[in-house]
Amino acid sequence: MTSPPRLDARLRPRLPSPLREVHDERFARHGVRLLLKRDDLIHPDLPGNKWRKLALNLEAAAGRTVLTFGGAYSNHLRATAAAGRLLGFPTVGVVRGDELAHRPLNPSLARCAADGMRLHFVDRTTYREKASPEVLEGLLGRFGDVVVVPEGGSNALAAQGCTALGRELAGEVDVAAVACGTGGTLAGLAAGLAAGLAAGQRALGVPVVGGGFLAGEVARLQHEAFGSRAGDWTLEERFTFGGYARTTPELDAFAADFEERHGLPVERFYVAKLLFALTALAGEGAFAPGTRVAAVVTGAPDDALQESSVSR
Repeated sequence: MTSPPRLDARLRPRLPSPLREVHDERFARHGVRLLLKRDDLIHPDLPGNKWRKLALNLEAAAGRTVLTFGGAYSNHLRATAAAGRLLGFPTVGVVRGDELAHRPLNPSLARCAADGMRLHFVDRTTYREKASPEVLEGLLGRFGDVVVVPEGGSNALAAQGCTALGRELAGEVDVAAVACGTGGTLAGLAAGLAAGLAAGQRALGVPVVGGGFLAGEVARLQHEAFGSRAGDWTLEERFTFGGYARTTPELDAFAADFEERHGLPVERFYVAKLLFALTALAGEGAFAPGTRVAAVVTGAPDDALQESSVSR
């Protein structure tokens, strides 16, 4: 029997993603070089860490229905739905907030539905218990033979998929920084840097959600994916700007200024927080002169979706 082609052959992602240096005096005055790892250019429908986190999960699913979880504006749900449309497998999205079932779909969920995703709304208490055996058994009873991928796509396969990001940056930078929602990308990035055998490289995660839980999640994912903690990584938790899918006038002004300086559209909920954090850290002297800092650009802005999310 002939094996099916790998996802990278069927979806044709742009790998490795481009690494481009930008001149920014806020870094240059401290002797720091800023580079942008343009993972947003990997694929138009599965950009950045969404491609890297989903690829191995979808290969393991082998065409079966993929059931996954997310909020009303989840980029992960949108990427999973798009992959289902492009590759021809069914998808189910379990959405936080049963009140949404009786409202018109927002632009993000409408896109999921247009890509063929079956949306299932649950109350917030049930959603918090989504990993419990009782909730999972109920979902399996309703939807049958499905492959369950966790919220944000972060599991051992996702972390393994994100090691390629670290390998692409090995030897190219000193600090590789990424915004974090569920921790899978950072877990793989750090492991990939370590596998590259370039001494002194480290990964930096900038959480976009509060709660102080991400360090434990990254460590757990690394143990599941690699058997132990892997690579040199830390978290900088001061730049959540109110939490997941939230922004502030200060952050918006910073992002607009960065766009004007460098001609790069800046996604607000992840990328803007990452770039703001790196700019602040450079100003605080956190990076030694000569340090090459790479910011992983994991997605591009979608103005309609972002404005809807802020106003909800």
